[in-house]
Amino acid sequence: VQLQASGGGLVQAGGSLRLSCAASGRTFGSNVMGWFRQAPGQEREFVAAISWSGGTTYYADSVKGRFTISRDSAKNTVYLQMNSLKPEDTAVYYCAADKNPRRTYVAGQYYSRGLYDYWGKGTLVTVSS
Repeated sequence: VQLQASGGGLVQAGGSLRLSCAASGRTFGSNVMGWFRQAPGQEREFVAAISWSGGTTYYADSVKGRFTISRDSAKNTVYLQMNSLKPEDTAVYYCAADKNPRRTYVAGQYYSRGLYDYWGKGTLVTVSS
């Protein structure tokens, strides 16, 4: 099983990037998917998650209104559209997947790294001021 994140790069503050996370080895079309990020010297933190059906999304307060998570189950891919980027968004972004299909959780669980069983290698996003 592999999760491959892509789409990172260098962008000026106020700009946009779209990250993609393509899964291979098994289908995650009906699994909770999430994005986390880790800045240098800091712990990995939650960014966004999407329910197995795609009907509910969750965001960290720091990105709410600027980032959008979505999924294309047919392509086994999840996306993170990032707008109005700020220098503090600079980090390595990781996608993650829950191994259990069609599972619904208490809202707070979606924010926890412990929910996710599979992790990608990450893609670097650098936002310059």
